[in-house]
Amino acid sequence: MSPQLLAAPSVSTLQAPAHVVMVRPHHFSVNPDTAADNAFQHGLPLNATQAARRAYAESTQLADALAAEGIGVSLVEDESGLSPDSVFPNNWFTTHPDGRVVLCPMFVPNRRHERRSDVVDLLRLRFEISDVVDLSEAENHGEFLEGTGSVVIDHRNKLAYGCRSHRLTPGLFQRFCDEIGLQPVLFDAVDSSGTPIYHTNVMMSVGETVSVIGSGLIPDSSDRDRVLGLLSASSEVVVELTESQVRHFAGNVLQLTGHSGPVLVMSTTAYGALRSDQVRAMRRTSRILTVDVSTIEASGGSVRCMLAGVHLPPRRQNVSVPSGIPGGGVLIMS
Repeated sequence: MSPQLLAAPSVSTLQAPAHVVMVRPHHFSVNPDTAADNAFQHGLPLNATQAARRAYAESTQLADALAAEGIGVSLVEDESGLSPDSVFPNNWFTTHPDGRVVLCPMFVPNRRHERRSDVVDLLRLRFEISDVVDLSEAENHGEFLEGTGSVVIDHRNKLAYGCRSHRLTPGLFQRFCDEIGLQPVLFDAVDSSGTPIYHTNVMMSVGETVSVIGSGLIPDSSDRDRVLGLLSASSEVVVELTESQVRHFAGNVLQLTGHSGPVLVMSTTAYGALRSDQVRAMRRTSRILTVDVSTIEASGGSVRCMLAGVHLPPRRQNVSVPSGIPGGGVLIMS
């Protein structure tokens, strides 16, 4: 499928990018191999064909909604069926304002198929990539760091928030921060049953103007106060979430930059869990965009997990986009 030019380009801020990578799955299913430590997963009353069709439609709807806001979407098809979680590309790579891309080690073996060189090649068409840092070999030694699922990055203040889990090894977290030049903010986060939160980005998000956090999930009061203090210093609005709201993916949101300014993107599930005062606080500085991804949410991730924000600098020269993208990708450009 050839690229489509849908809207005039938006200009990213350092923290709220104007371009994302998405993967549209053709064989989506709830991954049984990740269920052991992902308490957000649940079953679906659908057969395999129905689930795959609905997930395909939900990812398409999200891509179209973002493009309508003037947000660029590099939408890549996954027809392989090798990984049921391919719809969550933010876990296998991160991008940075200095032009670096980091390839990340994945905890569950069947998710390692998600790393694709053609996605990096696709980004090179519009963005400057100075280096690709490959940390994926760490998974062979039992060390893991699942991208911006495990790590929530504040690019403006050079901070990296991470909660300990099977998906985030503290030593590798420190190595990642040293490599990129970030200050690590490591803490424990658990639900009311004592189960560790598997990914930091389901309990918190740091945007350009709005941050959200389920601070009550951080049991250590000094850690909790430190994290809240850092968020308050960097965000105009900090919205605290209850555990129930986190369970409904209200922490799994992402602020992007559209043609009319900041856009806070979340699922209809997340939005439905918010109180009216929380919505008003968010809308003080940002539009809210909601999309139904309830089928995909059965896999334990929501809208933010589906979006790999592109923080790379734009290319200085225009590059013609080929009619066919290797790997079945289609580039939707804002």
